[in-house]
Amino acid sequence: MIDIKLFRENPNFFRDAARAKNVEIDVERIFELDRRVRTLRTETEGIAAQKNEASKRIAKAGADERKVMIEDMRMIDRKAETLNAELSPLEVELEDLLYKIPNPSLADVKIGKSEEENEVVKEVGEKTVFTFEPKDHLELGESLGIIDVERAAKAAGSRFNYYIGDGAMLAFALIQHAMNTAMKHGFTPMLVPQLVSAKVMRAMGYLEHGGHDEIYYLPKDNLYLVGTAEQPLGAFHMDEMLNEKELPLRYVGYSSCFRREAGSYGKDTKGLIRMHQFEKIEMFSWTTPETSDSEHEKLLAIEEELVHSLGIPYRVIKQCTGDLGLPAARKYDIESWLPTQETYRETHSTSTCTDFQSRRLNTRYKNGEGESKLVHTLNGTAFAVGRMTAVILENYQNEDGSVTIPEVLRPYMAGKEKLNPKK
Repeated sequence: MIDIKLFRENPNFFRDAARAKNVEIDVERIFELDRRVRTLRTETEGIAAQKNEASKRIAKAGADERKVMIEDMRMIDRKAETLNAELSPLEVELEDLLYKIPNPSLADVKIGKSEEENEVVKEVGEKTVFTFEPKDHLELGESLGIIDVERAAKAAGSRFNYYIGDGAMLAFALIQHAMNTAMKHGFTPMLVPQLVSAKVMRAMGYLEHGGHDEIYYLPKDNLYLVGTAEQPLGAFHMDEMLNEKELPLRYVGYSSCFRREAGSYGKDTKGLIRMHQFEKIEMFSWTTPETSDSEHEKLLAIEEELVHSLGIPYRVIKQCTGDLGLPAARKYDIESWLPTQETYRETHSTSTCTDFQSRRLNTRYKNGEGESKLVHTLNGTAFAVGRMTAVILENYQNEDGSVTIPEVLRPYMAGKEKLNPKK
């Protein structure tokens, strides 16, 4: 959540920052609850002090006096119960309202209503051109015998997939290439839990404003299937005090990811672009506020390095406020060229969440002066396997139906240079 002290000092800043993200917050109700909660807490603390003092006097009192004092103590207890009965629901309501306040965007982020107002930072590479009619990635994958969504639909329903033979090898090649590249830049590899608690999912900023509806939830266990390794990675240092000398801490995690994708439609309901389950490699960093911006640029540079290494045309997008979501203060997308759709499609994103997630996770560091400070958290996609598979198949297809394997991935596929159609 945001810093309530800062909110008291400048509520209009948070109201305007929320509106820039298309979110309305009830400033008056928050102020009302904050005042009442603080008053009740002061009263309960006063009663606790009274009880402590009364306990000391009872221990020294005589039998008759002790009876009177015990009855007084019971009256104090009843008053405390009444106050707590009033305080508890107000604390819950206040916390809920504070959790719904988005992380304000940084000053360099454009104010805008939706993705239509996002900024194109740059375009890299020439768009792939064919001398023949290109096939889409689903048709290619089926003809190559490496993708099977029909049998997956029988097993699990729509928007699932089997990767078969060279398809599975290509997926593992992407994973290994992403891991090795991130490790080269100082990231520690991790395999992470694929279920997280409700506390963690909320702390990471994924449950407010309809987020719950996009996530698979196990009510019996009060656990969520992760939609990205960012969620369990962020919780790795929950309730910990880090040392400034250790920062930045960098991890790269592999996980299966699960999303309902309730709002997708049309051509995205087929193929590998929007699946209910997909594999992804995610980078995550903890830094000081002073190095947060440079760390964000580092994450973006690694993402560009990965896409460039595959020889895929791409562009970098800087999101406007209306497209940022709850936790991000700044976000870049990389969109890779998808020939059959004749457009760029998002394959990567990287966000800085400043101290928004760390405040909720209670992750701090001790600086050189011994002061406790909140870390900044950042995340970035290395590879989303399904989307990158789609992009590779479409950009590297040949007229005979074969697909050339990007050179950088060949060492992970026993040197194989092409994927050939089934006979």
